[in-house]
Amino acid sequence: MKNFFLTAMILFAVSCSTENLDYQVSVFHDDSGMKLQVNNEDFFINGMNWDYFPIGTNYEYNLWNQSDDFIKKALDDEMSLLRNMGVNSVRIYTGIPPKWITYIYKNYGIYTMLNHSFGRYGLTVDGEWLTNTDYSNPRVKNLLLKEVTALVKEYRGTEGLLLYLLGNENNYGLFWEGAETENIPEEDWESKERAVAMYKLFNEAALAMKNFDSRVPVAICNGDLLFLDIIKEECKDIDIFGTNMYRGASFGDAFERVKNELNKPILFTEFGTDAFNAIEKVEDQNSQSFFMVSNWKEIYENAAGLGKAGNSIGGYTFQFSDGWWKNGQTAELEIHNTESTWSNGGYFYDFVEGENNMNEEWFGICAKGETTSDGHYILFPRKAYYILKKAHQFYPYGSEITQDSLQNHFSTILQTVEVAQADRYLNSRN
Repeated sequence: MKNFFLTAMILFAVSCSTENLDYQVSVFHDDSGMKLQVNNEDFFINGMNWDYFPIGTNYEYNLWNQSDDFIKKALDDEMSLLRNMGVNSVRIYTGIPPKWITYIYKNYGIYTMLNHSFGRYGLTVDGEWLTNTDYSNPRVKNLLLKEVTALVKEYRGTEGLLLYLLGNENNYGLFWEGAETENIPEEDWESKERAVAMYKLFNEAALAMKNFDSRVPVAICNGDLLFLDIIKEECKDIDIFGTNMYRGASFGDAFERVKNELNKPILFTEFGTDAFNAIEKVEDQNSQSFFMVSNWKEIYENAAGLGKAGNSIGGYTFQFSDGWWKNGQTAELEIHNTESTWSNGGYFYDFVEGENNMNEEWFGICAKGETTSDGHYILFPRKAYYILKKAHQFYPYGSEITQDSLQNHFSTILQTVEVAQADRYLNSRN
């Protein structure tokens, strides 16, 4: 019995020692601004929204249900492309087994931000499907808190795990009836009341997660800055303010507002544009490249130490490959639909007042090839892939980095894109 207890104590000590050796991800604040750090080393996120959906499939397809050999080939094909363009983190929804997070990290040096949708697309509660999540419902609250605590228990200590992300513009889900993207809504009194309950639960979830894993920060994913005043009051315990933001070439006041109103780092969890011109009805790689690199320029400009807001810690471009299922969700899965489903004047090259210009099926910086006999597909990088590869060569925390060196780096990239796109823009209106 004495030997049993001695062995148990040794095993306990070894397990504690192993825990202490795991890497630590943290948010760091000083006079220069806010940074993300991994093992006390500055880390700026050059991220990408990543998924795997062969043509002919939709959200019901699950890569992680395939064989290990199939998954390995899919990851090897795509992560090698991502590493080549300077991506150091991918945003992936829950369902990925921890071993594949580690595989991606060990083989390609790419970290994973693990995303729990937090009721964004409905929930099954006690056998009942609820299309629109009511965050004030006690049953909903209990289910979501149970899910996120189970999540951290499963993934804590996973090598390659960078961040936990809660939600996906759930504030828009207070307005929209379905999963498809619509025009960005505006606040009203009814939605504000529902928003308070939602953000309270976000904060409660963050606290619950930190009780089980204090070494990986927790971020939320908001739609733009909608309800920022409520977030300020109700989400004091989140580590990072994440936002899906589609404003065109500039994020405008986003950096300063998040800094001044929340005193949190800002992470762009989604941004970008489609590669299809709604006016000319043709693929338009130049305009996509222009908006992508313009956005990344601002993300770098507002990093700590460069004299601006100093709270930008990076972003995740949306998205790596086209989603042929996005328009309609369940119909015409083998058709690359060219119908635009929402409008945004910030993307001015193909904007016409009163008409839609944003096409959800064409947001990939890579075009998607046909599904092969073994179920995989080949990607064909667009111009934006190579433009972003150049952009990601910039590291904002270097000792010799200044705003001047940043401007020089991006002016070289933008010059080619702007000239090509300006000519196209002018010709289309002559």
